[in-house]
Amino acid sequence: MTDLLIHSMAEFAPQIMACLKAANARSIVEIGAEFGGMSQHLAQHAANVDGTLTSIDPAPKAEFLRWVADNPQVRHDDRISLDAMPGLSDVDAWVIDGDHNYYTVSRELEILNELGKRDGKPLLVFLHDVGWPCARRDMYYAPNRIPPEHRQPHGWDVGITLDDDGSLPDRGFRGNGQFAIARAAGGPKNGVLTAVEDFVKGLREDSQDVAFAFVPAVFGLGVVFAADAPWSPELAAILAPLHDNPLIATLEDNRLRNYLTVIDWQDRTASQAYPQAA
Repeated sequence: MTDLLIHSMAEFAPQIMACLKAANARSIVEIGAEFGGMSQHLAQHAANVDGTLTSIDPAPKAEFLRWVADNPQVRHDDRISLDAMPGLSDVDAWVIDGDHNYYTVSRELEILNELGKRDGKPLLVFLHDVGWPCARRDMYYAPNRIPPEHRQPHGWDVGITLDDDGSLPDRGFRGNGQFAIARAAGGPKNGVLTAVEDFVKGLREDSQDVAFAFVPAVFGLGVVFAADAPWSPELAAILAPLHDNPLIATLEDNRLRNYLTVIDWQDRTASQAYPQAA
C-alpha cells in the first residue's frame, strides 16, 4: 500500500484537548493505542491537570510500550476492551479507537454509559472511524473474538472502494492481513457509525439528553456527550463549526479518492512487474 494517507486520531488532538479542558476531564480512558500518537496528547493533558490516562490495547506497538514505561501517569491494560472496562470507575472521558465493528463499539458504549450512570459522570465519548470505510461496514482485527451471530460475512483479502457497497478481491483499500473487512456495507448492525447512531437513539428514547457531533475528516470523528452537562455549551461551541461541515466532507472525499487512485496505480504496477502473482 502506501504511507501517504494520514489516519491517526491524533490529527484531532487540538479539538479533543480543548473539549477535555472544557469538561475538566481528569480521568481519561483510551481504547486502542497503536503507536501511541494520541496517547501522548492525552497523557500531556492528564499531567497538566494532575490526572490519569488508562490505555486499553491487547496488542499495541513496541514503541508505545517503551513510552508507557517512562510515563508514570499512564496505565496500560493489555486486555480487550470488553473485559477491561467493567473494572474501571470515575472515568471523565473516553477515547475509542479500537476494533472498528458494530458488536465491539456498541458494547463499549453500553458499558461506559452504565459506568457513568453508576459513578455520576456526564457522558463524554470521542470515537474515531465513524466515517468511510467503517461507518457502515465492519472491520475485525480478531474476528474469532466476535460471536458468530454478530459477525458480518468477511474476508482478509477483501478490498473496498468508494461508491460500492460490495467488495473486490485483493483490490482497493484493504488490510493486507492486518484486519478483515465485511464483504458488504450497509444494513443493520454493520459499522461504527451505525453503532453510534443506535446508541444515541436508544439514549434519547430513554429520555437522556445527549448530543452527537460528527467531524467528516480523517476517517471521521464522532463526539457523544451529555447535552445537560454544565460544560456542554462550551463543547458545542468548539464542535459546531466542524459538525457535518460540507467543505470538510468534500476535502475528505477528495483525499480518499486520491488515495484509492494511488493504490490502484500501485496494484497495476505490481501486476505488470509480477504478472504471475497478480
